[in-house]
Amino acid sequence: MGNGAKAQQKRERNQKDGKAAKSQLKVNQQACDIQCVVCKSTFLKTTKAPALTEHAENKHNKTLSEAFPSFEE
Repeated sequence: MGNGAKAQQKRERNQKDGKAAKSQLKVNQQACDIQCVVCKSTFLKTTKAPALTEHAENKHNKTLSEAFPSFEE
């Protein structure tokens, strides 16, 4: 039996248990609270200041407060 057959059997077993694969995409989309005012890119609300500063400096040559005026640490 190859790995493909094992994977299929596992999927069938899990299907019988009522467990379905759940996607996190919708939850992640709703959690994008921080938005860059220059390019309108959204970031998760758990994004830290260094990552936002890097975006502002590398993409727009601006400071954190210029690109994300509503951001609070």
